[in-house]
Amino acid sequence: MSEYGSTNYQPTPIEALGVDRRARFIVRTYNHLFGAILAFVGLEVVLFQTGIAERIAAPMLNNWFLVLGAFMVVGWLASSVASRASSLSTQYAALAGFVAAEALIFAPILYIAHYQVGGGVIQSAGLVTLIAFAGLTAVAFMTRKDFSFMGAMLRWGGIIALVAIVAALLFGFHLGTWFSVIMVAFAGAAILYDTSNILHHYPEDRYVGAALGLFSSVALMFWYVLRIFMSRD
Repeated sequence: MSEYGSTNYQPTPIEALGVDRRARFIVRTYNHLFGAILAFVGLEVVLFQTGIAERIAAPMLNNWFLVLGAFMVVGWLASSVASRASSLSTQYAALAGFVAAEALIFAPILYIAHYQVGGGVIQSAGLVTLIAFAGLTAVAFMTRKDFSFMGAMLRWGGIIALVAIVAALLFGFHLGTWFSVIMVAFAGAAILYDTSNILHHYPEDRYVGAALGLFSSVALMFWYVLRIFMSRD
């Protein structure tokens, strides 16, 4: 989830620009989102083929709740940097760093899903995430509704989720399937929020940051959809 941040100047929001410039911004944003997804998949292939995924899976799985916490914190930090950065090089650096971090964080859960659960759960979770993303994107584009009012709710929801993860780590209880279901709904709201910002609030030079924010929300949804599939009997 991204948060549109203030800078030293007042950039013109994308909705105030001409049709051609808005269309170019949207195309650039989704091209970068597609590129980030391809880069993530490519990194995972490299991690699995080189055996790195197997080597990092065990130590990370012994600290599973730390992995969950890192997953959320890294997303917040990268999205915050990219959404506030006016420099295109800084936005690209944030996007590249986030994709690389996500590939490492996802490696343990993908390793378990592939080698211990099987049954095509990764493909199934990916398909469900894709369908959900397409549906939510269609809602945002067709209604043209401004979902920026959801920003405060998402920030508080993210804090509550992080507190729940820390509490589970400290007190030794498990976050069950219902937590994953709630987080999928949370990620869906984040996708609506990010898409709305792409349509209304981002300035023209933040298409890389916009793509990063949306990628973060899609990754969040995929993570918890995958956990739901893995929890099935």
